[in-house]
Amino acid sequence: MFIEQGLKSENTFWKYIGGSILIFFASLIGQIPFLAILLYETVSNGKLYPKSNEAIMRFFEPNLALFLMLISFVFIMLGIILVIRRLHHQTVLSVTTSRAKVDWNRIVFSFLIWAAFTIVSTLFFYYFSPNDFVFNFKPVPFAILALIGIVLIPIQTSSEEFIFRGYLMQGFANLSKNKWFPLLMTSLIFGGMHWFNPEVVKIGPVILVYYIGTGLFLGIITLMDEGMELALGFHAANNLVGALLVTSDWSAFQTHSIFKDISDPSAGLDVIFPVVIIFPILLFIFSKKYNWSDWKEKLTGKI
Repeated sequence: MFIEQGLKSENTFWKYIGGSILIFFASLIGQIPFLAILLYETVSNGKLYPKSNEAIMRFFEPNLALFLMLISFVFIMLGIILVIRRLHHQTVLSVTTSRAKVDWNRIVFSFLIWAAFTIVSTLFFYYFSPNDFVFNFKPVPFAILALIGIVLIPIQTSSEEFIFRGYLMQGFANLSKNKWFPLLMTSLIFGGMHWFNPEVVKIGPVILVYYIGTGLFLGIITLMDEGMELALGFHAANNLVGALLVTSDWSAFQTHSIFKDISDPSAGLDVIFPVVIIFPILLFIFSKKYNWSDWKEKLTGKI
């Protein structure tokens, strides 16, 4: 069983605290290139140092800013692998899935189903509210964006999944010896980590309903499917297709996307609808395709 694979007598909860700190330091190391170039530009070219995350993202050309931001996740992924192998003496596979090997068909299926929904819903909003968008497509910058995104965004999303649905899920299981507590805690922490996103500033804390709800959805499909494959595919599609399709002046990703959203940000249907309607539909689709059963035991049972 997936969540039980981290349960070893040597894997105390304090070891997970130490591992989390090491992963955090790996993320700091990964931010050095971004900070170094930022300081170089301010010192050598006399530019004013940006004082907010939003200003920092506008400081560089969008593709360069995206690359510098995403490159830190390469270091985070390396940190995760080292912590899993050296500190916990586990295989990366044991924090990925309970299957004998990673099921790539599951990753692809989840990616395609959420990519399709994202594309269709974006075109729907564009068709019915064309004044909220401008056509932003420029072939060369978009091609560079696509290259950066295809290579680095899956590393970013996989890093987050390994931390929340893999590493911390098993860590909280070591602490609580049940399944509902890891599911709840990783969802709350995942949502809370988005507190500093510019979307929260523009829309308000209510958007955390979407982030926490997404974390809960990803945790449920991980526990029910006994592995992270579906979560890995979903998260990659969400960030990659989103970065390629739509950007805005207030989003976390500033990109040379196909469309730019110029509407005033507000907490509307797009915040609540996925959590209360779309995610339950996806759970139903996944459960039928992969023959899930015994929901209560898999989501709340004791270990």
